[in-house]
Amino acid sequence: MLSQTGIYAGAFPKCFNRIRKLGYKWNHKRVYRVYCELKLNLRVKRKKRIPPRCPERLLVPNKQGECWSMDFMSDSSGNQRRFRTFNVIDDFNREALGIDIAVSLPAGRITRYLDKLAKYHGYPLKIRVDNGPEFTGKTFINWAKSH
Repeated sequence: MLSQTGIYAGAFPKCFNRIRKLGYKWNHKRVYRVYCELKLNLRVKRKKRIPPRCPERLLVPNKQGECWSMDFMSDSSGNQRRFRTFNVIDDFNREALGIDIAVSLPAGRITRYLDKLAKYHGYPLKIRVDNGPEFTGKTFINWAKSH
């Protein structure tokens, strides 16, 4: 077989060896022709790797309102209906500043809720979040840069 030259890559050598073990005396060219006709020779698309980042050390803030942490949680009610909660916590005294509960929490609703919290507590100097889709979207990033 021509696997040493690199012509066949992927799962074809396994298929060819399996066919030979079953007792068929077909050569690799014939098996490869059938393999291609069945469209089994499609390339596997690899997952893109996220570049490594240097996370900052978690420092305890010196005063209230300096740094907020935000995250989502999900649960289901008694009738199996799923809902999500958006939690905002002040890192200085670990006080829960607010919890928003809804079935759907898009980034626009999150930014409106943060503006509502900021009217009462003031805007924080830093925000600590994970890499969720609500936090990496343009709506939230533009809000964070403007405030």
